[in-house]
Amino acid sequence: LEEPLCHKVDVVEGCRLPVLRKNQEHEDEWPLAEILSVKEVSSRKLYYVHYIDFNKRLDEWVTLDRLDLKKLQFPKKEAKTPTKNGLPGSRPSSPEREVRKSLDLNVQTTTTTTATAPSRGKTLPAPKRKAEPPAPLAPQVSPAPPVPSLPSSAEASQAAVYPAARESTTFKSREDHEQLTSLTTNGTAARRLIPPQPGRKRKANCGGTDEMIKVLQYNKPQSASVFLPPPEDSQDSSDGIPTAPRMTGSLVSDRSHDDIVTRMKNIECIELGRHRLKPWYFSPYPQELTSLPILYLCEFCLKYVKSLKCLQRHLTKCNLRHPPGNEIYRKGTISFFEIDGRKNKTYSQNLCLIAKCFLDHKTLYYDTDPFLFYVMTEYDSKGFHIVGYFSKEKESTEDYNVACILTLPPYQRRGYGKLLIEFSYELSKVEGKTGTPEKPLSDLGLLSYRSYWSQTILEILMDLKPDNGERPQITINEISEITSVKKEDVISTLQYLNLINYYKGQYILTLSEEIVDGHEKAMQKRHLRIDPKCLHFTPKDWSKRGKW
Repeated sequence: LEEPLCHKVDVVEGCRLPVLRKNQEHEDEWPLAEILSVKEVSSRKLYYVHYIDFNKRLDEWVTLDRLDLKKLQFPKKEAKTPTKNGLPGSRPSSPEREVRKSLDLNVQTTTTTTATAPSRGKTLPAPKRKAEPPAPLAPQVSPAPPVPSLPSSAEASQAAVYPAARESTTFKSREDHEQLTSLTTNGTAARRLIPPQPGRKRKANCGGTDEMIKVLQYNKPQSASVFLPPPEDSQDSSDGIPTAPRMTGSLVSDRSHDDIVTRMKNIECIELGRHRLKPWYFSPYPQELTSLPILYLCEFCLKYVKSLKCLQRHLTKCNLRHPPGNEIYRKGTISFFEIDGRKNKTYSQNLCLIAKCFLDHKTLYYDTDPFLFYVMTEYDSKGFHIVGYFSKEKESTEDYNVACILTLPPYQRRGYGKLLIEFSYELSKVEGKTGTPEKPLSDLGLLSYRSYWSQTILEILMDLKPDNGERPQITINEISEITSVKKEDVISTLQYLNLINYYKGQYILTLSEEIVDGHEKAMQKRHLRIDPKCLHFTPKDWSKRGKW
């Protein structure tokens, strides 16, 4: 008898092969997956798989019978030394080493006349050829500059809506824009240098953000209209180019993917009040708690304990029935609490730990001092139960009004996400600022923000009244001031909805029947709204304080 295939082949970490899983319609499918880890439990092997081109939250442990061993791909052997420019054996160089090597090469070509066989450990003399100047080093380009704040009305009138929406609303110089462009690579931005194209001139300004834009309702787009191209699936609202994650704050450049430990979920299950949550991602809870079948959390102070008995003992001592901090909003059963990350450090750190279970790119766990946390709760006879939260920097130079935002899984798809977003913009209105969320947004965060921006802007456009029988008019800056949504987000949303048309020398916003009907249906489902009258919030000037 022929030996089974599973006994012949040893599936190791790094292998790729199709793995059986159920899709949303509960049908069998075999997507390609990578083996991240192998373990043996009760003399049975389990394999931790990451489905290629799927979100990491779908990663799971599977048994051997779900693997298609006939299409097994073994990991490729890596070169002994890292390669540069695709040439084997050449090591990558730092910029200083690159320049020094070029200089050494030039010196050697002018002084060396004969080449002798080198002894062991010595370098080969360079061949006689003209030294090339060092190539531009793409990785050394500095991160994208922060998006500037809204210009004054005089400046805004100089900034053209059409070029801004198509090319860049950060209003860089022409040379900077042509020489430096971004390429999307796995959600981060890789930079490359592009030589400027001579002979190209910018057209005369055809309209600014203060220029009136006419609004047409219930009309089909005109055939003569020139549509602005919708932005690519990018998370940067300022232009069609995604910016690199910034190097400060709660969302720094995510390098955890290089570490196999942080690529794998380490908590099996979390019990929080009456809910049991299955984490999506790695979270740095203490190592001794990761082997437990269930991690127990106090739903009021978020303290984590190892057993139900420990939790029951803790509940007899825990006096909290709501998040620590000031209640700044209450309407019906919904309340918001403002928590200072410096004054309530333990609670803030525990909140970040549970949030990391559901946010892949979050890297802030312990340095909570520069942040404020706004926790949304639902009230019943037992207390105020956490629904979700968002955090924001006390001082943000980039006009960020949200650093991280999360609705816990039991409360998702019930309108709480938009309520959190709406609340963040209500705070910005009280502060007299426009705001934008910190990038990169998660896939679910991007969907929520796009939906909120679309509904908010359409709500304003549909409420406009004709002026003296003429079509209503509005500027981009006016929309931004009314909603506190940053101007770049307004432009990207109008592009995403394909509303901006250029017709007979002016910009018009065309609201078709399809868009209007879709908006009305969406607003009928949106029962939860923030009532500004119920908000009791006084913004603080953190810049005047020596310490947060």
